[in-house]
Amino acid sequence: MRIPKTPLIGIRVPALRAMGPGSMSSILNVALGVAYWLTIALMIVMAAAFVITLFLPMGPTGLIFSDESGGTEIPVSRAYILFGFGAFVGYFGGFALILRQLRRIILSLHIGDPFQPANVSRLKQIGLTLATVTGGAWIGQTLVARLARGEMDAPGLFDLVTPAFSVLVVFVLAEVFREGARLRRESELTI
Repeated sequence: MRIPKTPLIGIRVPALRAMGPGSMSSILNVALGVAYWLTIALMIVMAAAFVITLFLPMGPTGLIFSDESGGTEIPVSRAYILFGFGAFVGYFGGFALILRQLRRIILSLHIGDPFQPANVSRLKQIGLTLATVTGGAWIGQTLVARLARGEMDAPGLFDLVTPAFSVLVVFVLAEVFREGARLRRESELTI
């Protein structure tokens, strides 16, 4: 039995090659490079703000949380501000590590050997980093909600469902790459 073809709705997706100039991997490599260096720059800015706040004499500052009924001013100490800048340094640092590992995986694709054992460990590092960054962001949002004293809702456990599935997908991909590396090694031994 033949499956009927569905008619096109007028949207044409350009066919991209897998490798070479103008390919999807080249576009991804450029996008990952831009995102990597932007993340590094943001991390440096947050680290500089942390150091400046560490040595800048200041008293408690007022942070205003507002909604449709008005606003609430909450005094924020230097420790909270330092914690916030430190959390952003960790957040951007984690994503810089993820982007760096993704760029290395794309480089192995350019070489023509994506199923190498190093990519398995890279994917596992990405999964662990993603889990750590997600958990840290969830804890940070919970702390900010407590600081805001009812002006903001604390994140629930349901907010972790999608990130948890993305971490699981990365670990499944790591196992797929591990099996691909094993099969490639076996085929090299039989030839």
